[in-house]
Parts: sequence; structure tokens; C-alpha cells
Amino acid sequence: MAKKYVFSIQSLVKPVRLDTFLANEQTYGSRSQIQNLIKKNQIFVNSQVQKASFLVKNDDEITIILSEEDSVIIKPEKIPLDIKYEDNDILVINKPKNMLTHPTNKETSATLVNALLYKYSYEGLSDVNGVLRPGIVHRLDRNTSGLLLIAKNNKVHEFLAEQIKNKTAIRKYLAVVHGNFDEIEGTIDFPIARSIKNPEKMAVDENGKPSITKYKVIEQFKDYSYVELTLLTGRTHQIRVHMNYISHPIVNDSLYNKIPFPVKTTEQVLQAYSLRFAVLKNDDIIELKIEPDKDIEKVLKYLRSRK
Repeated sequence: MAKKYVFSIQSLVKPVRLDTFLANEQTYGSRSQIQNLIKKNQIFVNSQVQKASFLVKNDDEITIILSEEDSVIIKPEKIPLDIKYEDNDILVINKPKNMLTHPTNKETSATLVNALLYKYSYEGLSDVNGVLRPGIVHRLDRNTSGLLLIAKNNKVHEFLAEQIKNKTAIRKYLAVVHGNFDEIEGTIDFPIARSIKNPEKMAVDENGKPSITKYKVIEQFKDYSYVELTLLTGRTHQIRVHMNYISHPIVNDSLYNKIPFPVKTTEQVLQAYSLRFAVLKNDDIIELKIEPDKDIEKVLKYLRSRK
């Protein structure tokens, strides 16, 4: 439920910018958060929408409308970051398993965003995706480890997001799945939407959003396969839903796969291991790859021992 705050200015020595005044109040967020609220027409001066640069003065009445998301306070937390690439505009982080990419209305601590705010603050990250997702260009599920793009400003955020939209930014994953494949390479093209039966899950649905995943078999074992997966779209749980739908669910994915596996892991055996993208300043192509995580190594060791 949205919250409404109304108050009059009484203590100014001289007129000051609307965003500066509210940021100095330190009650409703940082300057970038305030500017985002102004852009969304959630701040009024004397019942009128105004720009961030509008000069407010004594006796002006300020009205602020905060949505449930806007009301969430995200605190910086000193959490180590595994940085795989950094320049003045972009970060690439190797996110560990059991970490949310960004806070939710229910969970507001120990996320990647809390760690980013400690090192960079709101001012050092893009705010295109709002106060809960500063800098976040795309996301990974809590129990999917791997490479994530972080934007330090809005111009670069939009540049990176456009690459993902146009499929020029390449995101590849590693996974161990049930079953063997007749074709070594293939494309999974089924639309995805929120599950009607279980709101925590996504499902293939003819009325859903277009969703495309490519797969390539790296190694096959008895009843299992080690595969590389390339996202051409970025729907929630896309790889997990697609692999389950074609009867190759990801090992130890408790949400989409109830088939037991003899080796315990943190959760689904899935990792975002490769990123390829262009940088804005000179159009250079950055390509990054990381080694398989501990869960993948553990499962592969077991499967290879069975040969």
C-alpha cells in the first residue's frame, strides 16, 4: 500500500533545488532516489508536479507518495564482492549461491545490492530499475551462481540493456541435467508465464512471453548430461522451466525437479559462467569466463566416477 507524506518547508535561508532539499532531509532516500521519485511524478510542490531543479522556499507544501517498494530502506552491508571486471562504467560480479541479486519487500539484507551500496553507494550506481535494484542490469536466481553485469550510470545501463534486448550480449550457463540428448545441439523455443497453479513458479504457456534457450551438450553420462545453455531472452527461471519442459530438469532443482540425486548440492546445479558484451566508451568487446563452481565440480566428479 502506498504511503503519503505531506509537510511544509519552514527553515530555509534561501530557495534551494527540490532534489537537494529532500536529499538533505535524509528521510526519503538519497538524491538519486529522490530524483527517481520526481521522474515518476510521485513528488509534488503545492499540489503541482515539478522538476528536480525547481527551487523550493519557505511555506511551500511538499507531498511525497511512496509505493510499497519505495518505502523499503536498503542498508549498505560490508559483504565481499568477487569482481571479475571493472572500469569507470561497468562491473561484472561473480555472485555466489544462496544470495539474492536484489532486495524484495520481504528480504532487505545480505543481497548483492546491499554489498554494492557499501562499496559504491546509490550515487555510484544506475537507478534505471528503481531503489531496490540500483545498478542491476539483469539478475540471477538466489541459488544460481555466476556472472552479473552491473551499471554505474544510467547511460551505460541503457546501453547494456539494449545489448541484452538485441541479443548482442551473450550470456552462457553450465548445468547438469537429467537424461541424455539425441541431438548434441538444439533450440528450445516456448513462451513462459507465471504458473497458474503455483505463483512461485513459472511455466510454459502459449499466452506467455517469447522465451528462447539454446543448448549444447558438453559431456554425456548414464542418465545425465553436462550442457552449455545460451539465453536469447531473459525470463524469470527461463532455463529451469525450459529444461524441465523438455524432460531434462536440472539436477537438485527443488522447485522444478523432484527426482532425487545422490550428491547433495546448495541447490540447482546451474551457473552463469560466460558473458560477452560491448563497452560504450570504445565499442571494445569484453568476454569473460569463470571456472565451474563447487557444486558442478562435485556432481561431475561423481558422474565421471561411475563410468
